[in-house]
Amino acid sequence: MIASGFAQNGAKVYIASRKESQLKEAVAEIDECLKHAATPGSVTYIVANVGSKAGCDSLIDEFKKRESKLHVLVNNSGITWGGPYENFPEEKGWDNVFNVNVKSIFYMTAGLTELLCKNSHNRDPGRVINISSTASVDPRSEGALSRPGNGTWSYQPSKAAVNHLTSQLALKLAPRHVTVNAILPGVFPSKMTLFGLQTAGDAAFIANQPTGRYGATEDMAGMALFLASPASAHVTGAHIILDGGARYNVRPEPSTPA
Repeated sequence: MIASGFAQNGAKVYIASRKESQLKEAVAEIDECLKHAATPGSVTYIVANVGSKAGCDSLIDEFKKRESKLHVLVNNSGITWGGPYENFPEEKGWDNVFNVNVKSIFYMTAGLTELLCKNSHNRDPGRVINISSTASVDPRSEGALSRPGNGTWSYQPSKAAVNHLTSQLALKLAPRHVTVNAILPGVFPSKMTLFGLQTAGDAAFIANQPTGRYGATEDMAGMALFLASPASAHVTGAHIILDGGARYNVRPEPSTPA
């Protein structure tokens, strides 16, 4: 969604992921959208795994072979894991989730800081956009997005860590003319929400949405474009919830009679 929004508005976009087949699919989908754009940019990909510092460094090195300046870094890689409270796995449940969701943001941002700072100033800063989640402010770990009896026990704290890391990086990089902000999406259609949307159905999620719908491409792309535009040059350290007001309309869990 974000890559498409930038490419359709004239940006040269790089996307990265572990699986080349999915990267090729994403590039083909975005290229199709560019046929109808008034000022099309371009999109290409780099195969990378940001689940370790070595993986982040490899992606950074490959990007530096191609470009000497970076205007916008979007830290979007994220995973989740569902498991039972009594036997939640350590490596896949905790370690890998924090590696991808939190550590990668730090290492990617630190490794690309010099390219973000280059030629930046306080009217036209470099931009870092971290993708967090409303799960960062909602402590419920068991629900429609995980299988019955399972909870996403590590996902919520990992995204809360993303918020705080965003604030840390914003404070660190403001003097160097780089803004750092976080988007906290609610329900958007994605591979991560696919299980819940298929099993619970659209109606179950829409019932909790004051707007009568969940998020769409233009919502996410529009917010990212704002955070990369001159309009947000004085915005840093912000945690922007993008959920259509769903946080104010939480349906209570069914009560158990005394």
